[in-house]
Amino acid sequence: MKALEKSRPEEGLWQVQAPIPEIGPDDVLIRINKTGICGTDIHIWNWDEWASATVPVPMITGHEFAGEIVELGRNVTGLKIGQRCSGEGHVIGTESRQSRSGKFHLDPGTRGIGVNVQGAFAEYLKLPAFNVVPLPDDIPDEIGAILDPLGNAVHTALSFDLLGEDVLITGAGPIGIMAAAVARHAGARHVVITDINPDRLTLAKEVVPTVRTVNVQEQDLREVMTGFGMKEGFDVGLEMSGSQAALDQMVETMVMGGKIALLGIPPGKSPVNWSRIVFKAITIKGVYGREMFETWYKMIAMLQNGLDVSRVITHQFDVADFAEGFSAMKSGRSGKVVLNWR
Repeated sequence: MKALEKSRPEEGLWQVQAPIPEIGPDDVLIRINKTGICGTDIHIWNWDEWASATVPVPMITGHEFAGEIVELGRNVTGLKIGQRCSGEGHVIGTESRQSRSGKFHLDPGTRGIGVNVQGAFAEYLKLPAFNVVPLPDDIPDEIGAILDPLGNAVHTALSFDLLGEDVLITGAGPIGIMAAAVARHAGARHVVITDINPDRLTLAKEVVPTVRTVNVQEQDLREVMTGFGMKEGFDVGLEMSGSQAALDQMVETMVMGGKIALLGIPPGKSPVNWSRIVFKAITIKGVYGREMFETWYKMIAMLQNGLDVSRVITHQFDVADFAEGFSAMKSGRSGKVVLNWR
């Protein structure tokens, strides 16, 4: 089969011919139709410090996908040949306390497809049947291919009650933009998203017309708050940027007793004014991946009930042009980039 592989410990990916995976009794074989390029894939392409310490070579990368089931393991029930699907990219164990208590997304033995096990940038993917998420007919493949990052946005946004709340999102990348759409859909009163990249802020406005975008290099966030009639601060913060300056600004503009969900990953260690967080009685929650499988249920329900994130997909390329797709992602001027395999 055709696949995109990290074949050598250096920058880039290479298109190769790889064996079609052989599935086990509890697996399914999925024929891939579309895949999304993730920020993780950019790290692997660049072969940065994290990637070189984490990803074994050779490795077929990619973990955002939509396709259809073409083969079932002998123990698999509840799924059928030809069924359209996406899937959870975190492959868990069953022996940890977290897994045995049903908190699957917290299993410390989690492995990532396309990171620790062979991934979805290929014509076929082997996946545990447990991880399969069937796609309803009214969710197209290009949306199915970005459910993984949408799940990050949903998990982060729904960490706290949003109904009637004022929400600050720092970082207008695709996940931050989708989190703004989710916050609006969930009934937030004011939703503000900040960044220093004007292209991303323009895209945020295109995807979520009712969101307030703020370039913090050009505009004072407190002036925006005053314009909304906000006297005390934001109720909920969603930190998506990995920027220490953004987190500091978020802490300063939160209401007393505010709540912050952190998805962005700052590089290395960062200085934090913990006394400010303590004296403002702020709750902080770290977010990793998606809740298995509550996040998937909720985001599919929202998509079927009017949530529209389709405009966050700004580029689609044939897989033969995958290098152009990675270039678009690395430019900082794209939303989600999707590769078409068929």
